[in-house]
Amino acid sequence: MTEQPAYTPREMMTIMAAREIGDGDIVFCGTGISMLAATAAKNINAPRSVIFFETGAVDAALEELPMAVADPRVMYGAASNGGLLDAFGTMQNRITGDRVVAILGAAQIDRYGNLNTTCIGDYDAPDIRFSGSGGGCDVASFVPRGIAFMQHEKRKFVRKLDYLTSPGQLTGKTGRQAAGLRPGGLDMVVTNLAVMRFDDETGRMYLAQYYPGVPVQTILDNMQFDMDVSRATLAVPPTERELNILRDKCDPQRLILG
Repeated sequence: MTEQPAYTPREMMTIMAAREIGDGDIVFCGTGISMLAATAAKNINAPRSVIFFETGAVDAALEELPMAVADPRVMYGAASNGGLLDAFGTMQNRITGDRVVAILGAAQIDRYGNLNTTCIGDYDAPDIRFSGSGGGCDVASFVPRGIAFMQHEKRKFVRKLDYLTSPGQLTGKTGRQAAGLRPGGLDMVVTNLAVMRFDDETGRMYLAQYYPGVPVQTILDNMQFDMDVSRATLAVPPTERELNILRDKCDPQRLILG
């Protein structure tokens, strides 16, 4: 029996998200691990995927991992370089079927995949003020598929958001339709413990995959709400090939992997 190569939780998260991106998908991503996941997908399993950034760079070469969406490295070798309006125009004009996927992060998420990136506490007198929506609300409102990266903690998986920045299913299956939004929102949440998805009938989060060595109860103990675990399966760890490409090609300087 071949021993599985060692990997870190961050590497596991990156690969789980990268596997979700299909060849030919159009990927909207931000800074950090979301950028690394998109780059990993392009180098491992989706070479024809097109990555674009809210700053306007479309299909850049990404020969070196940028540190932010405004990093000049996002522009090198790009098919086009524009601005914010060009980026969101691209996103809305290309939404056909399910080929557009966004990778997001948040401070809080609820059972319906609604996200908070605005504040903790009262909006007018918050305990913590974050950077806000950026393009998050626009992306969550228009893109048919979304992946969110989260640390799996009770303070992040909450019963009620302190502020609703970006819509998921809002209040359930018909929530988006009632609000005049297109079908979509998050369909995958990737954490350091597990992968969650959303039920087609209720719009609620359920456990899809748990990582090797992580008890299901540990996952539930780190959330403020219950979720269905009956469909959960054991996640397949990163392969040696995936790890080699991730470490040596995508992030050799360990800017994100650490």
